[in-house]
Amino acid sequence: MTDDGPRTAPAAKSILVTGGTGTLGRPVVERLRAAGHRVRTLSRHPDPDDPRAHAVDLRRGTGLTEALDGAEAVVHCASSPRGGDIQAAAHLIRAARRAGVDHLVYISIVGVDRVPLGYYRTKHTVEQALAAGALGWTVLRTTQFHDLVYGICSRMARLPVLPCPDIPLQPIDTGEVAARLAQIAQGPPAGRVPDMGGPRVETLPDLARAYLDAQGLARRVRPVRPPGRVMAACRQGALLAPDRTVGSTTFAEFLAR
Repeated sequence: MTDDGPRTAPAAKSILVTGGTGTLGRPVVERLRAAGHRVRTLSRHPDPDDPRAHAVDLRRGTGLTEALDGAEAVVHCASSPRGGDIQAAAHLIRAARRAGVDHLVYISIVGVDRVPLGYYRTKHTVEQALAAGALGWTVLRTTQFHDLVYGICSRMARLPVLPCPDIPLQPIDTGEVAARLAQIAQGPPAGRVPDMGGPRVETLPDLARAYLDAQGLARRVRPVRPPGRVMAACRQGALLAPDRTVGSTTFAEFLAR
């Protein structure tokens, strides 16, 4: 049986995006606002031209009560490899429960439960905290962003020879991840949803060569095999989602943009 009657658009929601000025948070905000939602942002350095931007230090929890007042959903994009994410998430989860938030969406990384890296363990700990709590939640894991691979390559390219870890990656476009997060935030809590992986599995040395070609740089890439459990896990494919190649933009296409 089908319903051929008129379809109504989803009701506009009040949604808070943490890290709303960041690489991922900004396009999430843009997509949610384009869909008609009332979106406020949260960051340590808010956009002074955005009247719905809130200055909040998540690691201290200051300013959260005002930022969450009336929010129905939260998209948690704020993160720092330098530390403090567990404290930030704890403050946010507690404040969201007090504010009566219905849904907290968390962006995570493919391999957080397999790569023994401190930042990944932190991400996994936050996932576990959400799963153990009473707050409605959704977790989306993705492979590495094109922007991250670009940053790695640009730093290595400062050297005349690029010592490049010989590991496979599956980079994905940030805009595609932002679109998925925005879609999730408009719906009900769904627990851990299927991972998102980029369209191709490529080695980091090959990605570095593509970067050099795009920049017109004459450098030599030297594949290396660093020791340790982290690199061993990466070589074994812990960062990949080969069954979830849902991204469409390749790294070469990202570079061409």
